[in-house]
Parts: sequence; C-alpha cells; structure tokens
Amino acid sequence: MEYTTLGSTGMTVSRICLGGMSFGTGQEWMLEPEESKALIERALDLGINFFDTANVYSTGESEEILGEALDGYDRDSYVVATKVFGDMNPENPNASGLSRKAIEQELEASLDRLGMDTIDLYQTHRWDYDTPIDETLRALDDAVRRGQVRYVGTSSMWAHQFAEALHTSDALGLERFVTMQNHYNLFYREEEREMLPLCEREDIGVIPWSPLARGVATRPHEEIESTTRGQTDQYLAQMSYLQGGGEEINERVQELAAEKGVSMGQISLAWLLHNEWVDAPIVGTTSIEHLEDAVEALEIDLSDSDMEYLEEPYEPLPVAGHE
Repeated sequence: MEYTTLGSTGMTVSRICLGGMSFGTGQEWMLEPEESKALIERALDLGINFFDTANVYSTGESEEILGEALDGYDRDSYVVATKVFGDMNPENPNASGLSRKAIEQELEASLDRLGMDTIDLYQTHRWDYDTPIDETLRALDDAVRRGQVRYVGTSSMWAHQFAEALHTSDALGLERFVTMQNHYNLFYREEEREMLPLCEREDIGVIPWSPLARGVATRPHEEIESTTRGQTDQYLAQMSYLQGGGEEINERVQELAAEKGVSMGQISLAWLLHNEWVDAPIVGTTSIEHLEDAVEALEIDLSDSDMEYLEEPYEPLPVAGHE
C-alpha cells in the first residue's frame, strides 16, 4: 500500500479509499452485512486505512456495518469519513440539508451508528441552496471544537460555490473545508476546468467518487447493460460516460489493459493515481477480488504517452453529479 498526506491536514491516508455505498441492503447489487464486513477486513489486511460512507447509504446501514467491522481495531490506525445532507426521513423536514439543526442531529446519529466518539472527516454531501453557507460552516466549526469531528470536507458543487465557502471560512475564522469529494474519472473530466485547479491552489485534498465510472471503466461498453448494476442502477442511466468520445476511451482502455496484462479497471484506476491532484480515489466494490485488483493498480506504471492515448478521445460532457 502507498500512503499520502490528505490535503493540508497532515493526516496520512492510504492512496485507495474504500467507499461504503455498497454496504447494506438499499439496492439489489449491494452487499449483505457479513459480506460487507469481510470486504472491510480484507481492506485492512491490504493496508487500506481510509474508509468513506454517508448517513444516506442504505439509510444509515452502511455506517452501522462499517462501525461494527472496525470495532476491535486500534481506533488510531484508521480514518473514517462520512457525510451529511441527504434526506434521512421524508416525514421530518429537518432530517436533511445543512442547517445547524440538521447537522447537529445527523452528526449525533452518525456517531451513534458508527459507535465512535469522533469522525475523522465530516463532509457536506451537496450544496444546500436553502441554508446560508455561514450557518453551515459555523455548525461544522462548533462540531470540531466539541471534539466530535477532526476535519471538515465537502462534495460535488460548482467551483464558485466552493470558492465562496473557503472565503467565508477565512473571513469568519472558521474551520475550512480541507477536502473535495468530486465526480472525476477517465470518462468524466469536467472537473479539470475549474474545480481541480482551485483545489490545487488552495491545497485541498481531492478524493474522487465514482473513479471507475460506475463500472463503465471496468468492462467493454457493450457489456455494461448485462450486469446487475447496469440493469438496476438508475444513477448510472443518468450519466453520459459513453457519449462523445466515451466508447473510444473504453476501447483504448481495453487495448492498453490487454497490452499490459492487467484489467480494464486497473488501467482506469492507474490513470487517476498518476494524476497529481488526486490524493485517494474512493473505490466502491462488491468483490474482494476487485478490491485486490484496485490495490494492485498502484503498481501499474503508465507512461506520458499512455496517459495521452487514454485522454485524447475525450470530449466535453454535460455537468453531472451536483447540478
């Protein structure tokens, strides 16, 4: 395993982060609790010390599974990130968003489900258009001062919104967002226009979600719809990964993978790992074998010409993930 410092925090994390969206019973393609725990334990064996989940993943079940799987391990040896924003109870209008009330009650609930006193990285899951950013930042700052949270991060938004949040923190002397969890992979690179240069300038840790384009980066494009996820993942259907130059990128990944004797997913992940502004891609998987493949991607060397070959067909796509 390779490790890196997460943004400006000084905190050391594995270069692969295991994502928890697949933990639980929220959708047909997800893992049962015992299968999830086996995956988490194997991740620890492989040297992964960075785990990301969210309160809305299987309506809290993912947090519970992660907390139970990590119970008994040295708390100082791993880094746990979770998120707040999504609707946890349709009958309670205060069980979503980023108001002080929502943050404080959802933070308590996440800590309880995780079985932890402190969350290492507490992230806002999306931008809340109904709550002033200073209210959100003050609530998060208070959580850090109470010792419930060590660092605060955020997720997909427009670059101008992120710049506003950072400026507000600086102006008011509040805890800054130290990470950006954004939508970024070989098939979706719109973040390179504004968000990633902003993160580089502000020394923000970048931990992309969907690094394998929800499976599009792992198999020939004509096979996507034959998988359980391809048939049931409604979010995948909303993405435009194979539009523009997407099919050609997919074919070039196939070609390079065959040439190097590795999997398509490993080539796609290696492309991200060679990207200087990426700290740790968040890999979500339902297979121990695929997790092991992801770790092995750290050993793949891509030349400058390999990188250019993979990138060349890309064409601009509609913004997706936070609009």
